[in-house]
Amino acid sequence: MNGAHALIESLLCQGVEHIFGYAGATICPAVDALREHPEIGYTLVRTEQNAGHMASGYARVSGKTGVCMVTSGPGATNLITGIATAYMDSIPMVAITGQVPSHLLGRDIFQEVDITGAVAPFSKHSYLVKNPDDIPRVVKEAFHIASTGRPGPVLIDIPIDVQNRRLKEEFHYPEQVNIRGYKPSVKGNELQIKRVTEAISKAKQPIICAGGGVWLANAKAELLELAERCQIPVVKTMMGISLMPTDHPLNMGMIGAHGNHCANKALAKSDLLIMVGTRAADRAIIEPDEIQRRMATIHIDVDPAEIGKNMQAAIPLVGDVKVILNQLLERDFPAPDSACWLEQLQDYRRAELSRIFPQRKGSVFPGALLRELGKRLNDDAVVCVDVGQNQIFTCKYLPQKNGRLLTSGGLGTMGYALPAGVGVKVAQPERQTVVVCGDGSFQMSMNELAAVQAAGMDLKILLFQNDVLGLVHQIQTAAPYHGAFGVALDGSPDFRTIAAAYNIPCVTLDDENQMKPALDRFLNEKGPCLLICRVHPDVGTND
Repeated sequence: MNGAHALIESLLCQGVEHIFGYAGATICPAVDALREHPEIGYTLVRTEQNAGHMASGYARVSGKTGVCMVTSGPGATNLITGIATAYMDSIPMVAITGQVPSHLLGRDIFQEVDITGAVAPFSKHSYLVKNPDDIPRVVKEAFHIASTGRPGPVLIDIPIDVQNRRLKEEFHYPEQVNIRGYKPSVKGNELQIKRVTEAISKAKQPIICAGGGVWLANAKAELLELAERCQIPVVKTMMGISLMPTDHPLNMGMIGAHGNHCANKALAKSDLLIMVGTRAADRAIIEPDEIQRRMATIHIDVDPAEIGKNMQAAIPLVGDVKVILNQLLERDFPAPDSACWLEQLQDYRRAELSRIFPQRKGSVFPGALLRELGKRLNDDAVVCVDVGQNQIFTCKYLPQKNGRLLTSGGLGTMGYALPAGVGVKVAQPERQTVVVCGDGSFQMSMNELAAVQAAGMDLKILLFQNDVLGLVHQIQTAAPYHGAFGVALDGSPDFRTIAAAYNIPCVTLDDENQMKPALDRFLNEKGPCLLICRVHPDVGTND
């Protein structure tokens, strides 16, 4: 057995069912070994960055570690954005790259790049494999590191000669992993647990701020149980937006610069902030020093490096979110007396959810369309949303049920949604999946319509077309800037023709009176469909 076969056998032992990739010379031995194992599916991407995004979408809905595999040089460097995107959102991923022959490393030969060095700042770990006998151990460790503690991407770089070299020892895939210095915390400190329960009981105006870490820990049910038992209102970061249905009486919406008025009001008036699985980044908590000055804070997170990084916590609690929430639920402590507080917030929330959207002739306000779309989606639908105005509109106005909303919240990577949607459909082909993007972000990944068509995916794509880079245009038209520049999407294609070129049906919408029949055609189409929605370029996220 050579190194390439050892790699594929290791992936089989790990339970890998699908790989997203783009072949090239230095990864050909591994691809050749892969073709002997049809039990591992393979999606050919059209550019390597999207292999990372597809693996991300796959991982986020399946709960498994996503896998992508590309060649050396530009193949590896193109993948960097996919790796960085996964790192910022803590998505478990193993990225495998081919490499030039090991004896030529450092000589700047054709398609050589130090990819392990390049991804060091935004990967959990990386390996440069020099010995084919190390491959089973490296693969086992890579999956363990990627999926435990705070999840994230791990890179395995394998020179072509190592892939071709025969193993000296009999192939053996390890059953256990023991990595010195890598022992993530799981259980919360009991003294801190007691302090948390006491603080909750004494609070008059508490709120829970839930983030993507709740999804990563599979702790949605525990979060909901704690909130309902104690009757604590919940606000979410963008990464936690779909943790509760929109119409849940404790759901106060998304906080932050682009968040809901009610959620930000709750944050401003609270006397106890309980942060669960969130890093309190700048987009969610704009003035952490002010929040810290005005209220007590509890911060629950699996990564000790995140606690105190952006805001000091009065009660820090390190460990697995699911385990810690269960520790809290096991304790019998009095709920806070916060009925008046909750009633006040619910008044704000009802007003917000019933607002009347502005109208313009010849265009559609995104909030109006998203509200109507949300009513029609299945209870467990997955919505993959891109970055820009489309992201903010969707997070603010798309009604959530019991599905998932996936987006690039940390790095803010345009072009994420469509390949992430492909990854979702690979993981769960029968699950209703909708991609939401703008005409700027769509043009960054529309070549992946080929992957959609090749697999016959029933993937629905909603395209907001305003002919500008909407969010940047919005920023440039406000002080201190002097007007829009370099954001007009001149030269964009006819998206209907693009869809037709991939044999994908298309629906267009520029009249709100036609919104309901357009959505019916869009969602009832068998197989993929593109809905192009005309939006006025001057519409902003604060309208």
